[in-house]
Amino acid sequence: MDFLKISGKTFFITGVANKKSVAYHSAKVLQENGANLILSIQKEEQLAKVSSLFPESKIFIMDVEREETIEEVKASLESSEIVLDGLLHSMAFANLAEPKPYHETSWKDFAQAERISCFSLMNICHHLKDTFNKDASVVTISISDTLATSYGFLGPIKAQLDVSVAYLAKSFSEFSEIRFNAVCAGPLKTSASAGIPGYINNYIFAEKLTMRKQALKTTEVADTVAFLLSPRSSGINATGVKVDAGMRSNGFDQSVVNTVADHG
Repeated sequence: MDFLKISGKTFFITGVANKKSVAYHSAKVLQENGANLILSIQKEEQLAKVSSLFPESKIFIMDVEREETIEEVKASLESSEIVLDGLLHSMAFANLAEPKPYHETSWKDFAQAERISCFSLMNICHHLKDTFNKDASVVTISISDTLATSYGFLGPIKAQLDVSVAYLAKSFSEFSEIRFNAVCAGPLKTSASAGIPGYINNYIFAEKLTMRKQALKTTEVADTVAFLLSPRSSGINATGVKVDAGMRSNGFDQSVVNTVADHG
């Protein structure tokens, strides 16, 4: 039974860097349910690895800091008469190599992170709007609303990304039924997150705050992505879906409170 109703549909997936990424697991769920995949990577050196993971899928090199690469993807899709039923925007970057207080963030670092992590969603959708099916679904990967200090200036940029889905949904509603939603995930064990200073401690702490006392799995986020990309979620639009195993509602977990009180 094709519960998700995505068999034979075509989805564009960005950000498949490795087997730990949200994009990889999302792509696998879609593929296992009969969907066709088109992938994009940021740099050419990633091509061999991603090709080995998805040997039957077309892969584009799309560096969102270079406008012409997005235009090249658009031209290729149009020349091949490919119609997209959905897009997963799963990319983020911030130069956190030397952690600083938020108020010391440089414009250079902020602008680069903004362009890659937020503006790219709007820019890609603008360029590809004519390749989308009229009722396509667009999903972006954001973060939970815990205001974790270790995210640095990427936190406010992700907050802007959350707001952007509503504005894009409204804008695209003028000429289509295309939906835009965000999956706001709690801390995950991914290669990208491992590069964030102090992230491991946050990950361990977040696990203690989940109601089940088990860390959020990347596959759980991917399942939510697949649902939002599918027609089964047709009533959800302009929304940020929190996926954090209940962490946001459990800030005063009694066992954590007692631990801090006893050792604080």
